[in-house]
Amino acid sequence: QVQLVESGGGLVQTGGSLRLSCVASGSITSINPMGWFRQAPGKERELVASFSSRGSANYADSVKGRFTISRDDAKNTVYLQMNSLKPEDTAIYYCNCKTGWGFRNDYWGQGTQVTVSS
Repeated sequence: QVQLVESGGGLVQTGGSLRLSCVASGSITSINPMGWFRQAPGKERELVASFSSRGSANYADSVKGRFTISRDDAKNTVYLQMNSLKPEDTAIYYCNCKTGWGFRNDYWGQGTQVTVSS
């Protein structure tokens, strides 16, 4: 079992910054893929940024150059630094961790709200 707890969401003006944190507990190691997804009202959940099992980072085109994902394996924590925020970044942000054979098991955090005002 894996538990994920996110923090760091909030209300920010356009152009502002936020840093999200996700602390993982349970049976995970540095090779477990972890990342961030988001879901805006009326839209499907989408990938924002993630680390593969080999440690490479992947970003959605809409956030490239503005968001940075990082990971501290000693703390079992993954971060998402979000700069130059736009109103369209408004969503609930979810932390994700993949485990098991082929990393087919998905675990999700409870989500943290990010609201960007115009």
